[in-house]
Amino acid sequence: MPKRRRVGNLLALAVLSALVQRPMHPYEMATTLRAWGKDQDMEFKWGSFYTVIRNMDKHHLIEAVESLREGRRPERTVYRITDAGRAELVDWARELVSTPMPELPRFRAGLSVLAALHPDEATDLLRQRLNRLDEALRRDRETLDAHLREIPRLFLVETEYDLAIRGAEATWLRGLLAELTSGAYPGLDSWRAFHETGEMPAELTELAERTSRGTDTTD
Repeated sequence: MPKRRRVGNLLALAVLSALVQRPMHPYEMATTLRAWGKDQDMEFKWGSFYTVIRNMDKHHLIEAVESLREGRRPERTVYRITDAGRAELVDWARELVSTPMPELPRFRAGLSVLAALHPDEATDLLRQRLNRLDEALRRDRETLDAHLREIPRLFLVETEYDLAIRGAEATWLRGLLAELTSGAYPGLDSWRAFHETGEMPAELTELAERTSRGTDTTD
């Protein structure tokens, strides 16, 4: 069970990871995090960035050390990480690395309603996805190889993970497409018949009725 955090927005985790390097003002933090590609690693809502900073200050995870003014620009407050912030960064990292949590990607949602598509169309769309995925994987592997020549692997491990996950998806897609194109996929004829005749196959009707009875609590 994930721990309730004083500031639960993942932006706070990213900010702590930036400030552990050195003190920064909020604009510099945002620029640094974008340059590091942290918005690709975590789901950020940049509109709440300054609210997150204020909340982190309120809960003593960070603290102001000075205010700077450059020319006519608004005054900028420089923050540093506190001891409590360092402890939070380490504890949060431990939780994220050690504890699996359900993550529901959009592709899973699409697969859950795949039956709404004719199997021929579904096969074509899945093939399109695989082609795009293969191309993205090729580019990203080349990018990773280039980065590894200059950046320690420790700071690219999340990219390795992403490539491994997407590579596993590509492998699974190839297997699914092989079954669909060969006709070996179970229930393929019933799926096709439903779209071509408009009639629900008897076995699916029976399944729907059994499911309905199993969830009916009015008796």
